[in-house]
Amino acid sequence: MDVQFLGGAREVGRSAVLIDDRLLIDYGMQAGTPPQFPVGDVDPDAVVASHGHLDHVGAIPALVSDDGRPPIHWTPPTRELALTLARDTLKLHGGTFRCPFTEIDVERVTQASRTHGYREPFEAAGYEITFYNAGHIPGSAHVLVDDGETRLLYTGDFHTDDQRLVAGTTARPDADVVICESTYSDVSHANRADVEDRFIRSVETTLWEGGTVVVPAFAIGRTQELLLVCAAHDVPCYVDGMGKGVTEMLRHHPAFVRDAEALRRTTSHARFVTGRDGQRTRITDQRAAIVTTSGMLSGGPAMTYIPEIRSNPVNKITMTGYQVEGTPGRELLETGSAEIDGRMMPVSAQLEQYDFSAHADREGLRSFLEPYVESGSRILVVHGDRCRAFADALSTASGDASAPAVGETLHLGS
Repeated sequence: MDVQFLGGAREVGRSAVLIDDRLLIDYGMQAGTPPQFPVGDVDPDAVVASHGHLDHVGAIPALVSDDGRPPIHWTPPTRELALTLARDTLKLHGGTFRCPFTEIDVERVTQASRTHGYREPFEAAGYEITFYNAGHIPGSAHVLVDDGETRLLYTGDFHTDDQRLVAGTTARPDADVVICESTYSDVSHANRADVEDRFIRSVETTLWEGGTVVVPAFAIGRTQELLLVCAAHDVPCYVDGMGKGVTEMLRHHPAFVRDAEALRRTTSHARFVTGRDGQRTRITDQRAAIVTTSGMLSGGPAMTYIPEIRSNPVNKITMTGYQVEGTPGRELLETGSAEIDGRMMPVSAQLEQYDFSAHADREGLRSFLEPYVESGSRILVVHGDRCRAFADALSTASGDASAPAVGETLHLGS
């Protein structure tokens, strides 16, 4: 089995792994200026997607351009999320270098789509493939690839701890080789219950003082997690941006969330913003939490809310995810000012950051990998800023861990 790393190696973004020039696992893009896509020209016999985040599925529609029509295998939520992201990319960047596909390509994706549940083996490009719940977002999957001689496990992004939206992964299928993400390999997350408690106490304090809390959040996974948190603590909240549609969509896939009834109650508790007749400006004067995209303040309805609430020091902005260097969210946290919708704005509102990560941390990664290290499996570390350091640490224990580079091809098995 030959494995080529087309992206997502020693970096976060544009994940793509090609097996024997036939089976492609993930095909993402890395947003930025300019955006980055997987390297090389590929024409796979089949595509398998681990989960519906831009850095793993954002470029998949480009694979069905021209004469290529490989079947695309994923879970039902991943299919819906990938199509949502593709349509959003078209809306924002269609016809430019930032969007490598067309509306016709997105329609072809729907025709090429094949959906599968967890632990239901299927055939793709001559391999037996099995999805296992990865505990990252609804529909996220570990991908087990078996060619009859070598069993390769591609972890995708995963979490070992429970979230309100999804339960942590418990799957540990036998594997000779593990391609493992390492996003937070040098971080220990705070206890999730403690993070939630601090977040809720902070929000409630601001609302009691008469302020408004703007909660920038990623549309997929993070928005729903925060809405569940607000509903569980009876905190009044609004939801805006792409997260609205994603939340409604996930209600139709109850088997892929931890508590479908809790998600249903959440959609009744949260007030969905339409944006009509100046609604966004009006609700910034109400004592409520506003959960909205974008999570890094790079666009979306947050561009309306931040200017409206920024001058009042009673108000609060709570960042709930990692802020990539160079984004307005990162700039705001570091300097107290940020370029919002083309204008540099100082912010007098209070600024806070909370770790609601959906990735395994250092301890979670090691606990997941422990049975593979003990059995002598080969471990290939990807999807992180410090892949080589984590691989070196694992090598001390297992003797067979490495961090491949983008463009590198490895031969696995005998």
